[in-house]
Amino acid sequence: MAVFSLGGCVPRIEVAPSKEPIVINMNVKIEHEIHIKVDKDVEKMMKSQSDIF
Repeated sequence: MAVFSLGGCVPRIEVAPSKEPIVINMNVKIEHEIHIKVDKDVEKMMKSQSDIF
């Protein structure tokens, strides 16, 4: 009889969804710099023929 009475004492875990929506605030700032090194000859050519690009 004692074994049957302990069977009713089983812990119960319940997962319930939230009534409010989940809000995720993300403040992201992305900055980048691009540095290009060229030879003096190429730099002169780019200045003299600026309509190439």
